[in-house]
Amino acid sequence: MESMSAPLNLVNLERVHKAHGTTVILDDVSLGVAAGERIGVVGRNGGGKSTLLSMITGADEPDSGRVTHRGDLAMGVLDQSGTLPPGATVRDVVLPPSMFAAEHEWAGDPAVRSVLTGLELDRLGLDAPVAPMSGGERRRVALAAQLIRPLDLLVLDEPTNHLDVEGVAWLAEYVRARAGGLVVVTHDRWFLDEVCTTTWEVADGSVFSYEGGYSAYTLARAERARISAATEERRLNLVRKELAWLRRGPPARTSKPKFRIEAAQALIADEPPPRDSMALAGFAARRLGKTVYDVEDVDYAVPTDDGPRTLFRDLSWHVGPGDRIGIVGVNGAGKTSLLRLLVGETTPDAGTVVVGQTVAVAYLSQHVTELPPRARVLEAVQDVARVARIGNQEISASSLAERFGFAANRQWTPVGDLSGGERRRLQLLRLLMAEPNVLVLDEPTNDLDIDTLTALEDLLDNFPGTVLVVSHDRYFVDRVCDTVVALLGDGSLAELPGGVEEYLRRRAAGGAPLTTAAGVGTTKPVGAPSSAPAVSAADARAAKKEAARLERRMLKLDADEKKLHEQLAAAAADYAKAAELDTRLRAVHAEKEQVEEEWLAAAELAEG
Repeated sequence: MESMSAPLNLVNLERVHKAHGTTVILDDVSLGVAAGERIGVVGRNGGGKSTLLSMITGADEPDSGRVTHRGDLAMGVLDQSGTLPPGATVRDVVLPPSMFAAEHEWAGDPAVRSVLTGLELDRLGLDAPVAPMSGGERRRVALAAQLIRPLDLLVLDEPTNHLDVEGVAWLAEYVRARAGGLVVVTHDRWFLDEVCTTTWEVADGSVFSYEGGYSAYTLARAERARISAATEERRLNLVRKELAWLRRGPPARTSKPKFRIEAAQALIADEPPPRDSMALAGFAARRLGKTVYDVEDVDYAVPTDDGPRTLFRDLSWHVGPGDRIGIVGVNGAGKTSLLRLLVGETTPDAGTVVVGQTVAVAYLSQHVTELPPRARVLEAVQDVARVARIGNQEISASSLAERFGFAANRQWTPVGDLSGGERRRLQLLRLLMAEPNVLVLDEPTNDLDIDTLTALEDLLDNFPGTVLVVSHDRYFVDRVCDTVVALLGDGSLAELPGGVEEYLRRRAAGGAPLTTAAGVGTTKPVGAPSSAPAVSAADARAAKKEAARLERRMLKLDADEKKLHEQLAAAAADYAKAAELDTRLRAVHAEKEQVEEEWLAAAELAEG
C-alpha cells in the first residue's frame, strides 16, 4: 500500500517490517492515519491486527522501517489487557483530579454524563473499587477513561466485547460524533459499517485498504478475488453468499454503504438465498416433533446482597422445531439464566420447563469447558466424531476444523498451547461434531474473527434444527435468526417483530427498566395481543399492491441503470455524450433511492 505522507497525518508507518521468530507479521507496510479518519482493522485471528496496533501506538518497535507521530499528538489506547491501577476506584480511573478538580466540572458536561450512562458506570458506582470487578466491568471502566479524554487519536482493540446491543449502539453513535481520529480492531460487522470510513485488512504480511465500512469491504474483497482468479474458492463463495444476504435485505441496509450496487448485483446474480427456511423447518419437525421447549409459568430469582432479585415472573414461552430465535436484553436481565434453565443447568423456583423427548442439545456457554490439554486439536475433535452430517453436508473433522481457522499444520497443536479464542473455537467444533438438533449459543461471536463468523453462519444456514442465540452482535443475530425476543428486565419476554431496531427504540423510549422488584412490567409478553393500533385489512392489501408496483419499478430502474452503464462504456471517448449519459444515470440513482424508501414504507404497512 502506498505511503500517505500528507502533513495532517497523525501517524505514519514507512516500510515497516515485523516478525515473530520465523513468522513474518508485517512485511514492508507503509500507511498513515489522517486527522478525523475512522479506520476499522479486520483480518484473521493471529494475522497481525494487534501487532499493527502496537506499531501505531508505539507499544512495540518495528524490526525495520520507521513509525512517526505528529509532534503534539494526544493518543489514547484501549488494549485487551484490562490492566487498571491497583487500589483505584472507578472515579480515580475515569474522572481523575488531574482532569476534574471538582465534581461540578464533569457533572455539568453532557459528554461525560453520556459516557458514564452509556457504559453503565453509574450503575457500578463511581466509588466502587475496580480490583474485584469482572473482566467485562474493568474493560468498560478502561474504555470510559479513554472516551472522556480530549484526544486526537483513539486506538481501540475489540471495544464492543462485554457490551450489550444497546451499549454497542451507544458507542457507535459516540465515536462517530467525536472530532478525533479512530483506529479500531473489531469483529463486530454492524459497528464497522456504522462507524468506519476506511477498512484495513491485515493478511499475509500486508495491509489492504478499502474505502467505507464492512459492506464496502465485503464487495471489494469479492471483486479482488474474482479478478485475480483466486484459488480460495470456498472463501469466495462465503463472501458472495454473505453479499447476497446483504443485498436481499431491506433496501435501508444497502442505502448507507457507499458501494456500487450494480457490481453487487453482478456478483450475486446466481447466488441462492442463504437458506431454504421452509425445507429446514420441515426437516426439523421430522427430527424434533412438535415440542422443543415449553416454558410454563416460570418464576426464577437470583440471590444478591440486597436479597433475591426476580428475573422471571410467570414466564411462558414455546420454542418449536426449526425456530431460529435471537435473545437480546440489558446486562443482568437474565439472558444466560434463561438458557441455563432450558438446558437443565438450573431449575425454576416455580413453574415447569418441558423438554421435547427427541431433543439433543449442544450448549455453548460463555466459559470454555474443560478440554483434554495433551490432545492435539484434531484428536480433540475426532474424540467426538470423525465425520458429522450437518443438514445435507457430510463434513470430516479435519475439514470442519479448517473452516474454523485451524489450518492443517495448526490441527496438530496441543490443546494446552491454544489461546483463549482458539479454545472457544475448538469447543464450538466439538459441539457441532456431535450432530445436535438444538443449538443453544451464549455469545458465540466472542473471540471469533470475521472469516470464522462467516463460516459459522454458512454452517448454520444448513442446520436443520432449532437455534437459540444470545448475542450482542446484531449483524450475527440479523444474519442467523428469523425472530428476536427481548428480556427487558421486567420479568417477562417480549416478541420483537422489528428485531434489534425495535428493541433499541423501546429502550430509548424508556420501556421496562431493569428493576430488583418482582412486579409485573408493561412489556407485551410473547403471544400477548398487541396494544398498538392495527392496520386495517384494506390498508394492508393496498400497501401490498403498492409494494409490488414499487418492486416492478425497481427492476425497471435496475435495467435502465445497466443499459446506461453499457452506453457510458461505449461512449468513453465522446465527452459530450458521456456527460449526458452521466446526468441520466444520476437521475436514475436518485429515483432508485426514492423508490426504495417508498417500498420500505409500503412493505412495513403491508406487514401490519
